[in-house]
Amino acid sequence: NNHQAIMPNNTYQEIFEAQSKNQFAVANAPISERKQKLKQLLQAIEVTFRQEIRDALLADYGKHPAEVDLSEVFPVTSELKHAISRLNNWTSPQSVDTPLAFIGSSSWIQYEPKGVCLIISPWNFPINLTFGPLVSAIAAGNTVIIKPSEHTPHASTLIKKIIASLFNPNEIAVVEGATEASTELLKLPFHHIFFTGSPAIGKIIMAAAAKNLTSFTLELGGKSPTIVDESANIEAAAKRTVWGKYTNNGQVCIAPDYVFVHESKKTAFVEALQKQIQAFFGENPNKSDNLTKIVNSHHLGRLKGYLDQALSVGAKVITGGKLNAIDNSFEPTVLENVPMDADMMTNEIFGPFLPIYTYNNISEPIDFINKNEKPLALYIYSKDSKNTKHILKNTRAGSTCINNNDVQFFNNNLPFGGVNNSGFGKSHGKFGFEAFSNARSVYKQHIPGALELLMPPYNNFKKTMIDLTIKWF
Repeated sequence: NNHQAIMPNNTYQEIFEAQSKNQFAVANAPISERKQKLKQLLQAIEVTFRQEIRDALLADYGKHPAEVDLSEVFPVTSELKHAISRLNNWTSPQSVDTPLAFIGSSSWIQYEPKGVCLIISPWNFPINLTFGPLVSAIAAGNTVIIKPSEHTPHASTLIKKIIASLFNPNEIAVVEGATEASTELLKLPFHHIFFTGSPAIGKIIMAAAAKNLTSFTLELGGKSPTIVDESANIEAAAKRTVWGKYTNNGQVCIAPDYVFVHESKKTAFVEALQKQIQAFFGENPNKSDNLTKIVNSHHLGRLKGYLDQALSVGAKVITGGKLNAIDNSFEPTVLENVPMDADMMTNEIFGPFLPIYTYNNISEPIDFINKNEKPLALYIYSKDSKNTKHILKNTRAGSTCINNNDVQFFNNNLPFGGVNNSGFGKSHGKFGFEAFSNARSVYKQHIPGALELLMPPYNNFKKTMIDLTIKWF
C-alpha cells in the first residue's frame, strides 16, 4: 500500500498540480470519509507506528520514550479524537440572524476548504507539529503538501512512511529536503501555508505568501517570560517551571525563557529549582536518559556561544553549565546577573538556560515585557488574583498559563498561537479547522424583500423610505 513510491521522480509542480486537480473531489467527499481518514491516522499514530515514532526520536536526539508519548503522540491523538467527535458540528451550515431590513431572506456560514495547503513543520516536535496541523487540514477537507525538517532525519523519513501508508500523493504528499526544498515550494500558489518555526523564517514565509496573496498561519516563538510573585507556591512554581523548561531540554517554542521572581522569594525559588533539577535528572544530568539532547552540533555551538558571551559580560552560573560535544548533551543551567543585552536575552534561547531576575514592584517585569516583542506565552505564578488580573491587563501574549507551564498547548478547546512577532493565526481544535477553512457567507432571498421598493427611479417617497430605513434599522 505504498502510494508514494513514485514520489521522488515527481517535481513539486507536478505534485501541486495533481493536488489542484483533485481538490474538489477531496472537498466534496462525504464528511464520514473525512472522519474515516482521521480514524486511520489515529490508528497509525496510536498503535501501528507508535514504537517507530519512539525509536526515530531516540535516534534523532535522545528523547526518552515516555517524553515522546507525552509530548509527541498524545497531542496528536487528542487532537484527532477532538476533531472526529466534533467534525459534523464544525462542517454543518451555521445559521445567522436576519436583520429586519432583510426580511424574506435567510443567511448562513458554510465552512469550505481553502484548497491546496502547505505545512512546513519544525524539528523540535516533528511528529506533534506536523500531524497536529495536518489533522485540521484534513478535517477542513484540503489537499496538503508537507515539508518536515531535515534536522530530524529519522522522524522526517517516518512521517513520509506514515503518510505513504494512508494517502495518495494527489491528496497528501511529503517532500523531504533542506532550505532549497522550502524555497521551491514557496514559489507555488498555495491556498494556505501553515508554518511553525522562528520569527526570522516567518518573515521569509510572509514575503513569499504575499507574491501569491496566499493566506498563512505562522506559529513562531520568541521569549516567553515567567513571573513568580511573593504570594506564589514556590515549590510548585519551581517544579512546574523545571518541567516546562527542560522538557525537550528547552527546545520548545513555549518554554519559559527567563524568570522574574519577587526579591523576597529569590533564594527559596533558586534552591527549589536546584532540588527539582536533581530530582528529575540526577547528579549528572548529561548522563540521564530523562534529558533530551541538543538536536545537533550546530545548535550546541550556538548555545555554547550564548553561555560564553553571557559569562564574559558578568553573568553567573547558579547551577549546571556543562556540555558534552560528543553526544550533544547540555545540562540544565540556571543563571543570574545576565545583562539584558546579552545574546541569550536578545535571542530566543531554545535550549537549557534559565536566567533569573528579581523585582520589587510588579511594574518592573511588566515594563520589561512590554519593551520587547509580544511573547507566544506568558507564565504567572501567584495566589493573588488582583496581581494576576493586573499582569493580564497590562501585558500582551499569545497565551497565558497561571500556576503552571506549557499545558495551555494541550487543551484543544483553547486557540493556540502568537501575536505579531510570535505569530499570526490560531491552531488546535475548532480554531485549527477554521485556519484551514474559508468561512463562506451565503445569503438566500425567499420572497421579494423591502429593498426592491427602494430601487431606482428615486422619488421623494423612496427618499423618505430610505431615511426611515437608516433611522430605524
